[in-house]
Amino acid sequence: MKNVFQVSAVIAFLTCFCFSHTAAQQTVQPNAKGRGPTQIKNAQVEVYKTVGDIELKAWIFKPKSINESQALPAAIFFFGGGWRNGNPQQFVEHCKYLASRGMIGIVVDYRVSARHPVKVIDCIADAKSAIRWARLNSARLGIDPKRIAAGGGSAGGHLAAATATVAGFDSSEEQTAVSCRPNALLLFNPAVVLAGIRGKSAIDEKRLASMRERAGVEPSEISPYHGDLASAPPTFIVHGKADTTVPYQSVEFYAEKMQANGRECRLIGYENQKHGFFNFGKGDSKYFNKTVSEMDDFLVSLGYLKAKGKAGGRAGNKGN
Repeated sequence: MKNVFQVSAVIAFLTCFCFSHTAAQQTVQPNAKGRGPTQIKNAQVEVYKTVGDIELKAWIFKPKSINESQALPAAIFFFGGGWRNGNPQQFVEHCKYLASRGMIGIVVDYRVSARHPVKVIDCIADAKSAIRWARLNSARLGIDPKRIAAGGGSAGGHLAAATATVAGFDSSEEQTAVSCRPNALLLFNPAVVLAGIRGKSAIDEKRLASMRERAGVEPSEISPYHGDLASAPPTFIVHGKADTTVPYQSVEFYAEKMQANGRECRLIGYENQKHGFFNFGKGDSKYFNKTVSEMDDFLVSLGYLKAKGKAGGRAGNKGN
């Protein structure tokens, strides 16, 4: 009998992401060349990478009260959109929340195929550059280089996981002596299985060829599940059990393999919830608040945040 995931895995890769119901809900002003947002309010903005005439920016949210002598943990978020579209605004409220709790939150832009002639491997290269940039500039930015989390949703969740598990695909100018691997992962309905799994799932050759064209390499080479999970950092995943874009079973497989390798993986499934259910502004933001609260608990367990009784912070607080 064919595993149900045979069909689901194909859907996960090929449809992951028209995603207009999530990131596209956010309003961002495009620049003159149509290359992403020109401003995100109340954030420090820096260019973390330049590719030709393309400037890739990072928007940084810091706590209001900072002890300049104390390096803070940070979280860098990558937006979803199928490596095709989307914008950094998606995780701004997550960053504001983390700043209210004493962390540094960062959203970054990266190249996507709707704006640039890129493959998925180029998106991975940008994600790795963003982590390295944060480490290289950690002293100046007030970041603890040993407490950098990478996060994201859907395709952005894939990129975050890829920085920790997928080898290679670094930009040629990178200082590879500086690690691009984050110290923790914060994944929201992530695409972590991009190829068949022996004994559990398979993908027919026609669809595999389509995936290969989109990725720029064999899909298994950029699939976090098929990467190095034996040394993967502590990982937090929230996922809707009714997700038909990135099926819940895919993250179950991922969590099982993490745990088989003795790695920490906290998977929280939400009944009846579909893709993008966690986004700020989705409905009444009920699930934004729930998932951010779960993320907070995870970060407390790692020592990145103090327990709530010792520090403030409220999900959905737009006052930071």
